[in-house]
Amino acid sequence: MLPFFVLVIATLVLRVIGLAGVTPLNNWTWCLRGGLAVMFAFTASAHWGKRRGDLIAMVPRVFPRPDLMVTITGGLEIAGALGLLIPRIAPVAAACLAMLLIGLFPANIRAAREHLTIGGRPATALPLRALLQLVFITAVIAAGFPGVFRL
Repeated sequence: MLPFFVLVIATLVLRVIGLAGVTPLNNWTWCLRGGLAVMFAFTASAHWGKRRGDLIAMVPRVFPRPDLMVTITGGLEIAGALGLLIPRIAPVAAACLAMLLIGLFPANIRAAREHLTIGGRPATALPLRALLQLVFITAVIAAGFPGVFRL
């Protein structure tokens, strides 16, 4: 749930800054891209911090090197976050992040089904996690392809 709150708060703070006169942020698309960049940077930080072990435990057993998978996905989250902030590649970054979110969902399924913990707290229940995943996917698509959703 915390990444959702980071996304919402960062996006709204950027929008308020835009309303206060910072012209580039007087646009929902840019605020959403910034909010997503903050969220993905936040979630990527767990890939090397105290929660790394929890993330490694979430990786489905079919992957032989869960530690490597966590490192790679963290790097992809950072690359995607940066890509959203570069107008020419934002659509590609958004598409890649959407695919990454879909690809990571089995780890969330495993965490929920096996009652794993993340940072000492139970993993998000599967129905709520699925809803959050849809929100995140919708947000990256809206940020990368502003014509798809009217912001």
